[in-house]
This record gives sequence, C-alpha cells and structure tokens, in this order.
Amino acid sequence: MNILLIGSGGREHTLAWKLNKSPKLNKLFISPGNAGTATIGTNIFINWKDIDIFKKFLLSEKIEMLVIGSEDPLVEGLHDQIVADKETQHIAVIGPKKQAAQLEGSKDFSKKFMLKYGIPTANYKSFTKDTIDQGIKFLEDIKSPYVLKVDGLAAGKGVVILDNLDAAITEFKAMLQDEKFGDAGKTVLVEEFLSGIECSVFVLTDGISYKLLPEAKDYKRIGEGDTGLNTGGMGSISPVGFVDDAFMKKVESRIIEPTLNGLKNEKIDYTGFIFFGLIKVNGNPFVIEYNARLGDPETESVIPRLETDLLDLFIATSEKRLSEKTVQFSNKTAASVMLVSGGYPESYEKNKVIGGLDLIDDCLVFHAGTTQNKQGEVLTKGGRVLAITAFGNTKDEALSKAYKESKKIKFDGKYLRTDLGFDI
Repeated sequence: MNILLIGSGGREHTLAWKLNKSPKLNKLFISPGNAGTATIGTNIFINWKDIDIFKKFLLSEKIEMLVIGSEDPLVEGLHDQIVADKETQHIAVIGPKKQAAQLEGSKDFSKKFMLKYGIPTANYKSFTKDTIDQGIKFLEDIKSPYVLKVDGLAAGKGVVILDNLDAAITEFKAMLQDEKFGDAGKTVLVEEFLSGIECSVFVLTDGISYKLLPEAKDYKRIGEGDTGLNTGGMGSISPVGFVDDAFMKKVESRIIEPTLNGLKNEKIDYTGFIFFGLIKVNGNPFVIEYNARLGDPETESVIPRLETDLLDLFIATSEKRLSEKTVQFSNKTAASVMLVSGGYPESYEKNKVIGGLDLIDDCLVFHAGTTQNKQGEVLTKGGRVLAITAFGNTKDEALSKAYKESKKIKFDGKYLRTDLGFDI
C-alpha cells in the first residue's frame, strides 16, 4: 500500500516508524516530514490547501491511504476534500471529517456536546468580545484558580490557569479585546478548576466500534515540578500507575462509549483517533478536552508499546471492520523525554547542529523539530527538537535509560525536564 502521512512532528515520525514495520506497506511519503522521517520514508512538501497540486500528487503516486497526523488539516476539512472528489474518493483517510474534528477545533462545541450527552466535564461559560463585562462578572463570582481557554486551535498554548483574579481579568481581556490568539480566541471559555491528576486516553474508531490504546501521562509545563509556561509537551510515560482497571471501566462507560454514541446520534461519521484528555478527581474521570488525533508527546510512548500491525488496524478502520481486530501491546513501561531549544516555548534560535545521534544505542529517537542541511548535518528547526524513548520493566528503569541516552545528544541551548514521573 502507498501511504501519504501529513505532519512534521514527533507524532508523525513515530507513526511513520510504526507503519514502516508493516509488510503491507509499499511506499511511505511524509509531508513535510523532518530529518527523522527522511530515514524511513520519502519527505515531500505538498501544500494540501492547493487542491489541484495535492490531487495531482495523490493520483500520480497512486496513494491508497492518507493518514492525517496534525490537527489543522483535520479541522479545515482535508478528509472532506478527498471524499468529495470522484477521482480521489477511493483513497482511505485516517482522520475525522471537518464536522467531527470540531471536537478539537472548537472547545465551545465540545463542551456543549459533553453536556448534551452527560459526559463528565468541568462547568463553564463562554464569552465573546460583546460579552466581556459578563465574563468579568463571572470571574469575580467564582473561586480561584481561574481557567481560561480560547475556543479554537492555539498550538497547545490557548489554556491559561491563574490564581490571581486581577491577572485573570487582564488575560481574559487580552484574549478577547486584544485578540491575543487571533481568530482562535474570538470565543473564550471560563471554566471551573478541577483538582486532580491528569492522564491521556486514546481510541481508534471506525465510527462503529473502537479499540482502546495504552494510556499515558504527559507533562505540559516547561519547568520542573510542573511550573512555568505551557508547552506542546515535555515528555510522556505509558502506562500510568494511577490508572487501574476500575478507573478505566469508568472511563469507558462514562466517557468513551457516551462520546461514540453521541457522535452516532448526531450522525457524525468519525474515522480515526480520539484523544481524551482526562483528569482523575476523587477516583472519577472528567474530560478536560478532546483531540481529533493522537497527542504529542504521548504518541512517542504509546505507539512504541503497540505490538499489533498499525497499518493493518488502519485498513480495518477504513473498511469499517475494526471490530474484527485484536490489539496487543507490551507490558513494559515506555518513557519519552523531550529535548527542546533554549528559550522555548517563547522565542528560540534555530539551525543548531545536533550531535550524538549516532551514539544512541538503547533508545528510540523520534524527531520533533529537525531538518537537514546539504552537508547531511541534522539541525534544530522547532522548539521541541527530539523525543528520546526508552523501555523498562518499571517507570524508573525506563526514565533512567531515557535520561542516560539523552546526555549523548548535543546542541546549543538544549534543555529537558529531569523530573518526569515525579507525580506518579
């Protein structure tokens, strides 16, 4: 099978690595990809928004499956674009259509969906520029901490949690009045703060049935002890010690199944991954957010544990026969440590030469933000640069290996958190 995978991060490198292991794979293209994906497939830059050029590539390379890794093309309707054209509608697409992707693309949509179908989540109200005064009054009436969320996509940076009321009001005004997040912040949600511990749960669904993937715990804050600014993710661990069978039964019965039944009731055809960002409060799960694709950096610890042929699962998903498949995964713990550029998640320098990649011998290396120059050197390109993933019989063993190997990687400004797993 010839596959085109859309995306350029650690999630896409991990998916490419796993797909490349399938005997059913013929050619794998990644657009735009990174220096890591270039070693296991063919990187090619195609603007999926340019319908004619994109279509020409799909047909000329006889692409049979399109795997959409990142959120923007999902929310903007790339799946719809493919199936609407008679010449490309035969191509299987892994990733939901535009309407279904609103679970991630609009927090206001997803919260209304959860309330309608009785899916446990934090209480909230949404506001626009015209209702700023009402929003400020709402903030004044609730207890701290104050949770502010922009409605649209904001690259993982559209959520702010503040303890101080004045700071919360200032940020609220910046989001709406000053359009700090552009169109993504035309609507802002003020949400009840839930106190607990977070985890990520994933399913692959064909719209009829689903398969549960291993859960993970990710670390969003830049600083040790979960301090500082939010990032796209500083690392992840799978499985998670506090997620036991009893908790997962609640997750499935109270969250996953009502979500899928709700989608069916709304006549929303969903094909692909659903990410459930959860928080455990007094033993019970609540949804913080949905994503319409796999999380990053959770993918770098979840997918390596998957022992089943991923491409075989994708084929079954596209053919609406996922229920026939059995999913197996390793009992070992996978820990993924993210190496980032100095200054991230604020301004940072790029094009720093990365050394030591050839010295890694006890871990997997997934490229998140890298490129390659004409001399063949691997350079930094993004804020998050590399994910170092290790296996162990325990969380501590896996983390120890990942940290040991991470020391071998050298680039100017390299930063990593050294306390992953501190809360589990």
